Amino acid sequence: MRKKILVLGAGKSSSYLIKYLTDQAVELDWQITIADSDIRAAQKKIGRNKFAQAVWLDASNMNALTKLVGLHHLVISLLPPQMHAEVAKICLLHRKHLVTASYLTEEMKSLHKSAERAGLIFLNECGLDPGIDHLSAKKIIDEIHAQKGSVISFKSYCGGLVAQEYDTNPWNYKFTWNARNVILAGQQTARYLHDGKFQFIPPQRLFSQTEKVKINGVVYDSYANRDSLSYIQTYNLDHIKTMLRGTLRKSGFCEAWDVLVKIGLTDNSFKLNTSKLTYAELLEALMPSNNKTLKKKLEQFTSDPGIINKIAWMGLLDKTKISLRDASPADVLQQLLERKWKLEKGDLDMIVMQHIVQYKLKNNTHNITSTLQLEGETETFTAMSKTVGLPLGIAAKLILEKQVNVKGVLIPIMPALYNPMLAELKKHGIIFKEKRSLK
Repeated sequence: MRKKILVLGAGKSSSYLIKYLTDQAVELDWQITIADSDIRAAQKKIGRNKFAQAVWLDASNMNALTKLVGLHHLVISLLPPQMHAEVAKICLLHRKHLVTASYLTEEMKSLHKSAERAGLIFLNECGLDPGIDHLSAKKIIDEIHAQKGSVISFKSYCGGLVAQEYDTNPWNYKFTWNARNVILAGQQTARYLHDGKFQFIPPQRLFSQTEKVKINGVVYDSYANRDSLSYIQTYNLDHIKTMLRGTLRKSGFCEAWDVLVKIGLTDNSFKLNTSKLTYAELLEALMPSNNKTLKKKLEQFTSDPGIINKIAWMGLLDKTKISLRDASPADVLQQLLERKWKLEKGDLDMIVMQHIVQYKLKNNTHNITSTLQLEGETETFTAMSKTVGLPLGIAAKLILEKQVNVKGVLIPIMPALYNPMLAELKKHGIIFKEKRSLK
């Protein structure tokens, strides 16, 4: 029987996934369906491949979604994370496997027993970060444990950035994935373990309490991810002293973004009639009320001329009318930056990921540094699209070929997943370079 795969969503991260699936479909006689509310975008990504079809879908229409899921064997959801649990319930109803790149939620976890009983796999955290980080990290950790070693420190960093040659704006950043996620990042307290002590960074300090990380000769800023602590149990690291997962940005980005946070431009908690405001008027409305000029008010938040230049370059000091109606400050910032931080034709992005692992073995302290650096192929087939899409596609193939025996709600931390996935990723140029040393 011809296997049928449904991909929900044809956004920025889908390009390489769709390419991989349609290439595999020719060889394995699959049928691929790409469903999106932008039928033209979906059609463009499959081209004339006779093993694929594009269909229009309003994913909020549960009847239409349910009918479509029922026609396939496996679903890959690239929908907003909050929709995955509903998709999973539909998959459970029709007994279909599910793969997502999003963080595992409590609601998704609650479906584990039901999925297990139904003989289904609901695989989450199977993109880049989370995803490839799990594959590579768990392989290292399991090898250490196999030698009877004990991991004492694990730090992991990842950033979706613009390649150096195309780094052409003062922020040293361009969008390579969902812009909304970038704008709203850091709105929850970050939790991690440092030298045996729990550490918590509230949202208002997240972008000022950063650390410098040097990778391949380049110094980056890293801010702590929302939750590093849950991965202590996930990675079986009960005796670890330091556990940290962080996001990378070019040096100087976090300090400037911190100013936008403090002003209130990332606030999504209220809406105002923005159509009657200019960008400068919105900025002033978020500032303390006094008789100072807008630039002087801005200087109350930062005296750094470089940061003020970044904000001016964005257009926030301009007397240009905002084209949105009834929008939050975060909505306005997103619309503005989607224009200013767009990957232009010919631009290439870059993924940087690094694990720094320290472990004890026979009274010696060992260090492992494992690094992935990858540039995109085009502004469409980006490094982000490749590193998010390929793990999803490879996992789908392993599931359909019945190479994964574990059932239920999973993340890719078992050898049956990470070994074949890393092997195939290597064939596509996604390779970690390791350095090992004794302390």
